[in-house]
Amino acid sequence: MKIRYQLAASAVALSICSFSSAVFAQSTGSVDFEEEVIIVSGSRSQDVAGIQAPDSTKAKAVLTQELIERQNPGQTILDTINVIPGVSFQNNDAYGSSGGTLTIRGFDSSRISLTFDGIPLNDSGNYAIYSNQQLDPELIEQVNVNLGTTDVDSPTASAVGGTVNYRTLTPTEDFGVKLSGSLGEYNFMRIFGLVNTGNLTSFGTRAFFSASMASNDNPFNNYGVVDKQQYNAKIYQPIGVDGDFVAISGNYNQNRNNFFGSLPLRNDANRVVGSGSGNRYPANSDEREYLINYPCLNTVTPVNGTAQSATTCGNEFDRRYNPSNTGSIRGASKFSFGEKITLTVDPSYQYVKANGGGTVSAREGRRDINAAGGFANCTTVTTGVGVSCQTGYLGGAPYFGKDLNGDGDILDQVLMLAPSQTQTHRYGVISSLRYEINDEHSVRVAYTFDRARHRQTGEVGLLDLNGEPFDVFPVNDPQVDVNGATLQKRDRLSYAILHQVSGEYRGEFMDSNLVVTAGVRAPFFKRDLTNNCFTSSAGGFLECFGDANQNTINAALNPAQSGPQNRVFKYDKVLPNVGFNYKFTPEFSMFASFAQGLSVPGTDSLYNSFFFPITTAGARPAPETTDSVDVGLRYRSGNVQAQLSGWLTKFQNRLASSYDPELDQNVYRNLGNVDKYGVDGSISYQPIPELAVYVFGSYMKSEIKNNVAIGENANGTPVFAATAGQREAGSPKYSFGGTLRGELGPIDLGITAKRTGPRNIFDTGEATYTGTYVPTGAVPSGTLGTTARTQIFGEAAPAYWLVNLDASINLGFLGLNDQTRFQVNVYNLFDQFYVGGFGGGLFQSATYNRTTGVATYGGPGFVQIGAPRTVSGTVTFAF
Repeated sequence: MKIRYQLAASAVALSICSFSSAVFAQSTGSVDFEEEVIIVSGSRSQDVAGIQAPDSTKAKAVLTQELIERQNPGQTILDTINVIPGVSFQNNDAYGSSGGTLTIRGFDSSRISLTFDGIPLNDSGNYAIYSNQQLDPELIEQVNVNLGTTDVDSPTASAVGGTVNYRTLTPTEDFGVKLSGSLGEYNFMRIFGLVNTGNLTSFGTRAFFSASMASNDNPFNNYGVVDKQQYNAKIYQPIGVDGDFVAISGNYNQNRNNFFGSLPLRNDANRVVGSGSGNRYPANSDEREYLINYPCLNTVTPVNGTAQSATTCGNEFDRRYNPSNTGSIRGASKFSFGEKITLTVDPSYQYVKANGGGTVSAREGRRDINAAGGFANCTTVTTGVGVSCQTGYLGGAPYFGKDLNGDGDILDQVLMLAPSQTQTHRYGVISSLRYEINDEHSVRVAYTFDRARHRQTGEVGLLDLNGEPFDVFPVNDPQVDVNGATLQKRDRLSYAILHQVSGEYRGEFMDSNLVVTAGVRAPFFKRDLTNNCFTSSAGGFLECFGDANQNTINAALNPAQSGPQNRVFKYDKVLPNVGFNYKFTPEFSMFASFAQGLSVPGTDSLYNSFFFPITTAGARPAPETTDSVDVGLRYRSGNVQAQLSGWLTKFQNRLASSYDPELDQNVYRNLGNVDKYGVDGSISYQPIPELAVYVFGSYMKSEIKNNVAIGENANGTPVFAATAGQREAGSPKYSFGGTLRGELGPIDLGITAKRTGPRNIFDTGEATYTGTYVPTGAVPSGTLGTTARTQIFGEAAPAYWLVNLDASINLGFLGLNDQTRFQVNVYNLFDQFYVGGFGGGLFQSATYNRTTGVATYGGPGFVQIGAPRTVSGTVTFAF
């Protein structure tokens, strides 16, 4: 056993990249299992210009630090993987600190498992991915993407669309320092520092420490600013000579940024900044930049006895903050017991404190909660059981029952900060025990545990006279009503718990030309949910009171509302996956895999179900399930990496979601059965060391099988949206592109271009309009007059090109260290104007006027705008 490890290490030392980047898995257990196969088979780690097509049974792609380091300074890793076929990412800004939208093979980010050293990064509630909270790219050894499958020990509730995993570099054995400074357009500035301690003891203890700070202005307005800081550390202790080790890592990331996007449809003096109806999906680049009412001042002078409206200073959409504090402590370990048994254990802890949302016009008075009374505002001071005038967060606004602006009455409205707050404490462990039967056959069993305590609240905070919040986290100092109760728009406590057992077999046959894998995982999900508010609609609208007495009053007056309660949901399924990889020659191989997947409904969807009586079908949201097949060919040599694969995923109970910032929540739609299929391909070729060419492309088709029920007519007959045969919204029909990279002495130049195809805006395949129209068969027959509708787009947002340039020069010729270099990046080189990320929708809503017979279109949905051309420069010193 030791001899084979030594021989393998020699082979890898001759390969293009290091042994560590030859491993393409997630947890330490999965790394160990793949590592064993690499050693047994004698496979060499291969990449061409930082791109690898691993010799795997799955459709998989890997990018190494060689490519990662060429991207914009501080760039999110999710933008970097945009060159992988099947991956589509729309960055909200060129520097990666303002978020973005990710799909893989048409699956949105809530269906993609994102892991960092094997631990899950998806939100534990809605499974969202936050691209601006990722690890500094200088610390990422490699990122690997599984297209449509996941490792058997992965702790995920949603990976039916594939996985993205990146791994932190291992501290070096020699002391070293790396410093970089960046400046760029939009007042961008970033500083990054990394210290490798080298071996601190005679038995190889070593560590690294890093820190970074970055800031830039929002490119779309005169207000928004991004401030980001991140700190990382890792201590690594090797054990013996067989690759055993213990490591512990820490990460802390702090972001302060503002929302933006959702620009007006046309450039006119009356446009309103924000995501309101009619202010979305820009049609031309003239609308890219706009001015926010900043600086401003609250000019409303309090007057006793006069009912006054709230100020507008600070209420623009683009002044909303989206702060986040996130951190993790991650352990990793590997222990060999003799020559055949290996144990790996990866414990972790994660913390999240974040919010998003805007302002609200808070009421000084009380609200009449008796539906029969018309929910009128109450201005008298009344208390007691049976009294309908109450304080609380009611009808979408907080009612305090006390003077807020100091004028002595309770008649006014006052603008306050009102985001949705989330705090999460998450514990997990991934453990694996591998047994090597012989040189050709190995098995492993794994146990995965994941427990997240997810607290979702909606406290109200104060704004200064200039519209700025005193604290971007109102949860730190929440405002209370006349009775001392905290007013909040939601009040939830959730426990998301996973126990998972899994097993995997890997065998080699026919002189190691055939590799077969067979695995099974059995996840047991539990969602223990407590809602302390009343649910007043199937869409999850809430009415929140401060004490039990008020809850009793509301329950008596509004029996149709579902009261505060606890519900427990459990989901489990046995999920097999099998695959093979057959080598026709040492370079040419064929692979195929089959996997079943399970995606558990997110907490937002589950809380929406609280509106329905617990015995009804609406109270039991069904999980999504998938059957996925991949078949492909692969060619790997010293200067060529090529892969072509076809895939099919059959979805049952497809639950789609999109984010609506006005509602500050995800809006869900069940599409029923959906078939998705497509083709992905890539070729990376390096004929000489100074020249590399990479081309890639993908085509994706999805088909919704049935029309989706959206309601009932007055006579009880169902109403359907015409979705049967249509493509899902939000994902591109195709994408293709390439990278050309060359070296000339100390100069390195690269250009990457990608064309992203059209993306349907609605699941019904309808065009997008603004204005009014007369519905077919309208009674009475309306007349449009001069307010006819205007088409914004056809059925899809247009295709677009994105071209990025990177150039660097090694400054060793100036007598500096040969690791010192200057790099220039140009993001969106030709300043292409395009529709950025959006989640899509079922159909475009409209409001019908029964008197005039004319319908008015609603907004088409929230959308980001693609980042404009952005130039930056970076100087890096290393010694």
